[in-house]
Amino acid sequence: MDTTAITVPFGNGGKRHPVQKYRDVIKYLTAMEDGEMAYLVLGIENQANIHYAMPPRNLLYDALEYTRQVEQTAARRRKVKDTKYSTGEYLSGFGKSDKLIPVITLVIYFGSEKWDAPRSLHEMLAIQNKEILSYVSDYKLNLIIPAELSTKDFQKFQTDLREVMQYIQYSTDREKLSALLEDNSRFSRMEWNAAMLLNECTKSGLKFHKSGGYVDMCKAIKEIREKEYSGGHEAGFKKGCIKSTQNSLTSLMKNMGLSLEQAMDALDIPEEERSLYRKN
Repeated sequence: MDTTAITVPFGNGGKRHPVQKYRDVIKYLTAMEDGEMAYLVLGIENQANIHYAMPPRNLLYDALEYTRQVEQTAARRRKVKDTKYSTGEYLSGFGKSDKLIPVITLVIYFGSEKWDAPRSLHEMLAIQNKEILSYVSDYKLNLIIPAELSTKDFQKFQTDLREVMQYIQYSTDREKLSALLEDNSRFSRMEWNAAMLLNECTKSGLKFHKSGGYVDMCKAIKEIREKEYSGGHEAGFKKGCIKSTQNSLTSLMKNMGLSLEQAMDALDIPEEERSLYRKN
């Protein structure tokens, strides 16, 4: 569907100013539920960053879509002549038997951090008095957040978006990410667009070799890690290896009774890098 939403709100004392918004994606969706066909309008908002005012934003999108449906119904009714309408039906342009197609807006967050922004309109309001809020209509977000997805949740994805979400979830944990890549063979043949997406979202700096529209993520990561270590220990340390080496030093000192200097000799750590461990 056209991602541009333009409408002229009802009323406003005759001063009807148009409102225009742009969705990321909007499409018609046919779903099966208990053997019945359900027709829906699905809107998708892609978020690279956490948005702290998402409920009102999505509420406006949904309201514009419902308003568009009402106006389309009114336009169809005007084309039908010799039809008797009640006063209410004529004024609203919407008949007693007319129905709207449900609108669902889904927010897909492509960050590795936890979503700490409001998930409903009520959470954004200045008061939290339950009695007062019972008169205020709420609006809740439908969110997909990598950090909150479980193994069972990941299985619901049917495309490479599954691997994108998994990669983002583990992108800050090198060991878990390595295990994920080793256990999931789908990473060795990912769609080009999916690989580019996760690379951009996580700022991984990977270089891909495209082969028939697919890339080997495992190979790309292996190459960048080899590059990190090709100049000696220093590049590796900057990427998070200090902790691993420090653990090895601690183990040697504890189990072998070695001093710090002796442990560094055993691990063949260059003199120019030993100050990193002497500080700790």
